[in-house]
Amino acid sequence: MHLSCTAVGAKTCRSWRTEACGTPGDSDIKVCSRPAVSRWSGSKVGGPVTMRQAVEAQVLSPHCELGEHGLRQILTDVIEEVRQSVNPDIDGAEILHSLLNAPWLQSLLKVYECLQRYLRDSPAPALDYASGLSLQLLIDIRALPGCSEEAKELYRLLRQPHLQALLSAHDTVAQKDYEPVLPPMPEDLPDDEEATRIVCLVKNKQPLGATIKRNEITGEIFVARVIHGGLADQSGLLHAGDRIIEVNGFPVDGMEPEQVIQVVQARSQGTVMFKVVPITERPVHNQTMLYVRAMADYSPQQDPSIPCADAGMSFRKGDILEIVDQTDALWWQAKKLPSNTACAGLIPSTNLLKRKQREFWWSQPYQPHTCIQTQEDMMAIDEKCVEADEEAFESEELREEEDDFSSNIEGIYLAGFRRSMRLCRRRSHSTTQPSCHTRCPSTCYSALNSPYEEVVRYQRHPQDAHRLIALLGPSGVGVNELRRRLIEMNPNIFQGAIPYTTRAPKAYEESGREYHFTSREVFDNMVYNNRFLEYGEYKGNLYGTSIECVKEVLNSRKICVIDIEPNALQAVRTHELRAYVIYVKPPPLERLRGTRQDSYITTNYYVNRPFKDEDFQEMEDAARKMESHFCHFFDHVIVNNELQDSCVQLLTAVRKAQDEPQWVPASWIRPTAES
Repeated sequence: MHLSCTAVGAKTCRSWRTEACGTPGDSDIKVCSRPAVSRWSGSKVGGPVTMRQAVEAQVLSPHCELGEHGLRQILTDVIEEVRQSVNPDIDGAEILHSLLNAPWLQSLLKVYECLQRYLRDSPAPALDYASGLSLQLLIDIRALPGCSEEAKELYRLLRQPHLQALLSAHDTVAQKDYEPVLPPMPEDLPDDEEATRIVCLVKNKQPLGATIKRNEITGEIFVARVIHGGLADQSGLLHAGDRIIEVNGFPVDGMEPEQVIQVVQARSQGTVMFKVVPITERPVHNQTMLYVRAMADYSPQQDPSIPCADAGMSFRKGDILEIVDQTDALWWQAKKLPSNTACAGLIPSTNLLKRKQREFWWSQPYQPHTCIQTQEDMMAIDEKCVEADEEAFESEELREEEDDFSSNIEGIYLAGFRRSMRLCRRRSHSTTQPSCHTRCPSTCYSALNSPYEEVVRYQRHPQDAHRLIALLGPSGVGVNELRRRLIEMNPNIFQGAIPYTTRAPKAYEESGREYHFTSREVFDNMVYNNRFLEYGEYKGNLYGTSIECVKEVLNSRKICVIDIEPNALQAVRTHELRAYVIYVKPPPLERLRGTRQDSYITTNYYVNRPFKDEDFQEMEDAARKMESHFCHFFDHVIVNNELQDSCVQLLTAVRKAQDEPQWVPASWIRPTAES
């Protein structure tokens, strides 16, 4: 909006116009008076010059001066005009008045006026050869036969490096010699001479961060790749495709890459100089950061196909990797989080690692699938059941009835702790026949499935449903007891899912409290429609935990706590349940014997018998296999050394899962059609 004044009436206002000054090309902004009644308008009227014109004149004329107080005087006049024009009918006038009176604007104008004075009266250097004068003084003082103490002190001061550097900088500014001095071009330069670049990198015991390769036909050495975050990448002077001519003055054409590396490594620190022919067309990288969870182990030292093992990065299942470069279709660059180094490492791409897994799987000797049980295996299990303690099974009904009363706390029934439910899940492998990928994770599934799972940082919003807490561990480690204690700690916050069963209810049972009692036909239909997280059969009856029951608990604003078998991991890791998986690990063998000498175990064939040494060994073996196959799915690990301490750790982990940011699969936040 242009600000202008129009002359109406006899009041005095200020207007602005440019007038020529004494020297051609110079102009000044003067202030004159004329009879008028001030009125703000949106366009020019007559001859007065607008504020915008005055500013444009100042910008277009580099020698224009406002004077020491000129700009401040203009602002004062504007404030006065705005103050006189403030009334309810003029929009924005009050805002403009307060803005022009702002202290920061006044201070800014004072700074501007000081700069204008400095440009007009800028100091000039007394001489532009202070370094030469200093050197002459040093020579003269040294030539004196007998120097005074003051002369000796002056000699010491002038010889100090920082003072010499200061005088050198003074001369550079005084002479305005800011451009580098380049050597003259040789006259006999051939027409086909390639443009070269001299690159100097200062090492400080850190790796260079670049790999090289040799053209087997010409013997030329090229930069193969620049590692993200390394010294070469940070300098921005070396790029993939640059041809290396010399390293520290040594020609490298015809040398082997290992010999070139030895020349570079000859100086662990200091300046390394490269003479290179830069690549003509440098590729443009427009990539976003990608975060993944490793679903397989990798060691570059054991991979003969990696371009440079020293530049590789090893990782284990469950590690979070930040993929920083995917330009190479076979070898990506990544950093392991959390990372203490800025330099990335080489890792195989998804397709390459899949191929390696597939080749490794096919190279192994044939072994029958662990997920396929023969009829002879089933018969052997049945024979073991015959050898079991029959009296123990006959007394189980009474024990379960006692559990009913012990699980009822202040009118809140703790469901899902029946032995029949726990035992059926352990035997579900032989009755439900899950798919190959859940039964045989270390072979065909891991080779065909993606070795990286894309993840994002997620923090639950207070208004969102809580995350499902899924406990996992080998039989006898105490998973069920930890879950029971957590729910008993606060049943108004923690709750288990009520399971389904096809057995007939007992006289004291109510449907929807201990179990959801249903017919076998309905149960089979729920299985067919994939409505169970896991299910199994025990004593001819089917038992299962449905997805709907878990959702009911979560939708009631409570934290659902369940314990699962490993084959249910894929079912709970969905964008709907967002399970936080806590693995309960057994302590060392000696600790197991000490803490469980008076405890009892419930097995497939016995109910509440004392622990034996073979039970401890089986628990350790089962834990080792479970960690080997499924550790990348564990969000938290608790070593159950002492039950009370483990309860505290479990409560802390549950709060962390609900309140702190976690790495979760990207499909939970951006659900795909498959999920």
